[in-house]
Amino acid sequence: MTHTHVAGSIHADSSARAPSWLSRPSDVNTLLGSLWSSGVAKDENGVLTVAGLSVTEIANQVGTPVYVVDEADLRTRARAFAEAFAGWDVYYAAKSFLCTTVARWVTEEGLGIDVCTGGELAVVQRAGVDLRRVGLHGNNKSVEELTYALTAGVGRIILDSFDEIDRLSALAERLQIRPRVMIRATTGVEAHTHEYIATAHEDQKFGFSIAGGSAAAALLTCHENAWLDLIGIHSHIGSQIFDAEGFEVAARRTLRLHADFAAETGVELGEMDLGGGFGIAYTSADSPSTPNALSEDLRAIIDQECSALGIAVPHLSIEPGRAISGPSTFALYRVGTVKPVALDGGASRLYVAVDGGMSDNIRTALYAAEYSATVASRLSTAPPVLARVVGKHCEGGDILVRDEFLPADIAADDLLAVPASGAYSRSMASNYNHVPRPPVIAVRDGQISTLIRRETIEDLLALDAG
Repeated sequence: MTHTHVAGSIHADSSARAPSWLSRPSDVNTLLGSLWSSGVAKDENGVLTVAGLSVTEIANQVGTPVYVVDEADLRTRARAFAEAFAGWDVYYAAKSFLCTTVARWVTEEGLGIDVCTGGELAVVQRAGVDLRRVGLHGNNKSVEELTYALTAGVGRIILDSFDEIDRLSALAERLQIRPRVMIRATTGVEAHTHEYIATAHEDQKFGFSIAGGSAAAALLTCHENAWLDLIGIHSHIGSQIFDAEGFEVAARRTLRLHADFAAETGVELGEMDLGGGFGIAYTSADSPSTPNALSEDLRAIIDQECSALGIAVPHLSIEPGRAISGPSTFALYRVGTVKPVALDGGASRLYVAVDGGMSDNIRTALYAAEYSATVASRLSTAPPVLARVVGKHCEGGDILVRDEFLPADIAADDLLAVPASGAYSRSMASNYNHVPRPPVIAVRDGQISTLIRRETIEDLLALDAG
């Protein structure tokens, strides 16, 4: 019998071997460009810089840990999707990272915004975004959230259950507002990703099943409801996807649903959303596609499938989030302790503890996600050693970077930067062990602006009613 460690397999690992994808670097000071924003480099002293500002200056001004956004890079990534998918609607998936400033940035670059809670909608509204360019997702939207969306004038609501159809219909009639709605269809395509972020196979909480017939029934129910303006079908197959193969199968099944609905009702729905989930590079093993390549592939898939079905190409939309926010940001930490730990068989591993942890990036513990890291405050001539970057929390699974080659002379007070930290790190952050969440700053032309301020102990105590 095999027993799994209660804290997860990542904590049970006792080998000190590097994973097959991780190569020993010839120079530990070198950056792998694909992991970092376009404005990041190292100067002649080995100090990491972003948009002309050094991380030592950032640490001096705002402290650590801190999420550092390269504003120009994020804007460029948003604009690249808008340009590559010209003629489509591109919605920024706010769940990856959202604040009022970023909401303004992405809409200024031509994107709409996809939200999935009333809280996200409130941030977008506060940012002054035209809510007709906003879509509301979610598998369990409350009466309050749906009322908010209706009265605020959200451009579309993606429906996820028959309970929700009934709930929205009753509210729409009471408020005398007829919302534009889409049905989220579950295609049965399982993306090549972690189980918890593969969202189109049948055994999960999202959407109406195409294979089981509930998607067709949901479409018909909305079509026959006088208070719901059915505009199309939504599909999302998962996250961190690197090729179009899964989209091809999903599009074929979704378009077949579209065609069957037209045959039954005589109405061809006007819109279809293919979702998001486009992957980024977290390590040297990752090779994401570009917006232009994705556009070319997806357009070809849709054209081919529509031609085969004899239907017109609907108005299309996508929802990139991580592909915009993720690579534009790195997390900056200060090393607190360095500890070589002896393992079975005479091996050892270098544990590098920093002043953050699973409260500011839960993905390694939750998904076994892989990250990279670099010493950011100096050059090193020491040889590379296999290290594990861990946090300060009272939890054995508090791991930020499971495997990385770092210089053997890494020491307390060094600055350590983790690339590709813009998506889901701050969004999923917590106050575990009553640790305040880090700030989010942006850098442009050597200047810092604060997007989200650092939480304080006073902030935490203010919520404690005792």
